[in-house]
Amino acid sequence: MEARVGATAAVLVLLAMVLVPEACRAERFVVGDAARWTWGYNYTDWVIRKGPFFQDDTLVFTYDPPNATTHAHSVYLMRNLADYQSCNIKAGKLVAGVAQGSGAGFEFVLKKRKMHYFVCGERQGVHCTTGLMKFVVKPKSSVCRDD
Repeated sequence: MEARVGATAAVLVLLAMVLVPEACRAERFVVGDAARWTWGYNYTDWVIRKGPFFQDDTLVFTYDPPNATTHAHSVYLMRNLADYQSCNIKAGKLVAGVAQGSGAGFEFVLKKRKMHYFVCGERQGVHCTTGLMKFVVKPKSSVCRDD
């Protein structure tokens, strides 16, 4: 009986893979690609190159934990455009601390169809204001991508 249930489950998974085109599956994006989440990288350009983004896509923030040769990084979600533009870290919500970007990184799933304002909150916002460590994403509601 267990073998029959396992075989049925395997067939259902294969059918789902065939019936749901690749373009309709949520994607996983490493923020900054090979540059990762770091000082001086233009994340606005990255968003333009990688977009559009869709609900249920995952953004992966990878960065080294602080040590003698690297600065700490973090990920804050800002509540509105004004706080994002001014890098008002005190108004933001910490979603990934300095140690959470190591290894496989910190994953943020774009669950809601709304503006998401991401910034690095380190050095009292200097990484955001001067280091270009900020970007905005508004996922589209459909997960089916245009080819």
